[in-house]
Amino acid sequence: MDLSSLTYYFTRYGAVAIFIIVLLEYLNLPGFPAGIIMPLSGVMAARGNIHFFWVMVISVAAGLLGSLILYVLGRKGGDLFLKAYVRKFPKQKEVLEKNLEWIRKKGCMGVFLGKLIPMIRTIVSIPAGVIRMDLMKYIISSTCGIIIWNFVFVGAGYVMGDQIFQLLGAV
Repeated sequence: MDLSSLTYYFTRYGAVAIFIIVLLEYLNLPGFPAGIIMPLSGVMAARGNIHFFWVMVISVAAGLLGSLILYVLGRKGGDLFLKAYVRKFPKQKEVLEKNLEWIRKKGCMGVFLGKLIPMIRTIVSIPAGVIRMDLMKYIISSTCGIIIWNFVFVGAGYVMGDQIFQLLGAV
């Protein structure tokens, strides 16, 4: 999805578009890069289309829902899901294996830190589910990481305003 398409959906559908697109991004679906989606949400807030607070609430809720879906898939499907996921995204096999081991060792801190690392942040939920991490601990550590990640990127769009389009256009 390109920048002009995202801008169109955000402008036309507002909060609903933000929620759906952020949800899809947190589900690790190709074509939904956080480096564009989050700042664009901030720009919408800077323009006055939606309050910054509500962008944060919506993006964190969408991020947590997407993360929980992957957590449940990992927990319910376990190894079967991982095998299917690796078949579909073979380049992520090594990352997933490292994540499983890292989450086993680090627990909640691993989920929290994983939510702050590009590429890992969207798939860290699967290993957390596979190892059957306590759901409440998962939700708390995941939410904390999501808030920080979203705040940085939404905030960048909010502070930079329309100038972010020049930066994103160069990406």
